[in-house]
Amino acid sequence: MNEYRIASYVTDRGPRAGLLVNDQIHDLADLTGRPDCQSVLQILEAWKVNESLLQTLADSLSARCGLPIERATLLAPILYPPAVYCAGANYADHMANMARRMGLPPGPDPRADGGRPFHFLKPSRSCVGQDVQVRAPSPQLDWEGELVAVIGVFARRISAEAALDHVAGYMVGNDLSARDIGFRPQVPRTSIFHHNFIEHKGFEDSAPVGPWIVPKAQVNNPMGLSIKTWVNDSLKQDGNTSLMIFSLQEQIAYLSSITPLYPGDIIMTGTPAGVGAESGEYLRAGDCVKVSIEQLGTLATRIA
Repeated sequence: MNEYRIASYVTDRGPRAGLLVNDQIHDLADLTGRPDCQSVLQILEAWKVNESLLQTLADSLSARCGLPIERATLLAPILYPPAVYCAGANYADHMANMARRMGLPPGPDPRADGGRPFHFLKPSRSCVGQDVQVRAPSPQLDWEGELVAVIGVFARRISAEAALDHVAGYMVGNDLSARDIGFRPQVPRTSIFHHNFIEHKGFEDSAPVGPWIVPKAQVNNPMGLSIKTWVNDSLKQDGNTSLMIFSLQEQIAYLSSITPLYPGDIIMTGTPAGVGAESGEYLRAGDCVKVSIEQLGTLATRIA
């Protein structure tokens, strides 16, 4: 079977869904003759049917010519996710480093006493794709390389054991964070209203994802993937998804217990140690951040 990826890319007809096989991208609506395959979100909304169709198409394309990937302008794979869920504090090494930096004692085990995952939301249109230039909203713009799961099958109150049955595929993500505007200085630190997540995490272009979606069937184990982040040529993060506190399966089950998950929803699953806030180093204009995850590819983001 040919491996394939699903992408959104620029065409003279506007953004289109593409099937990437052997480094060439093919227009999915043209391949299928179906107007409901013009966008990746449309494809995900009928994922149970389309998953096998895409594999059949990929297997038939070995001798056909598409657009070489180096000539394509890739967009965020999903334009745009219905919801963007982001896990916070989900790697113990990252939590320990942040506590040290802030002069705080080590926190309790998040799993203790029935602890549950912690998530926040980003605006859907904060998702941007490969090689996008992001304007820093503040002097302390930080990187966070993350595994991203894409929901392909509606999920409501499901078990962790069934969670991956609802996943269409995976992407690379970078949860950009403006560290210095994550708090409200006029509100006491002891107040529950001290934090300011909308400015900290939800600013324009704060969720680079991509460069494509790798279907679930082509990823051996999402909980055993190497994840690395470079700023320019310097390696900053070198972790593994096996080190999550709450697994992807547990996160999906937890979120589905609060609100239904719909096709096209994405879950950013947390970041390992090595972010800038742990050392006081932040992104500057001209920097290039590259996040690479085993089996998924490399996502590049440039700071304007």
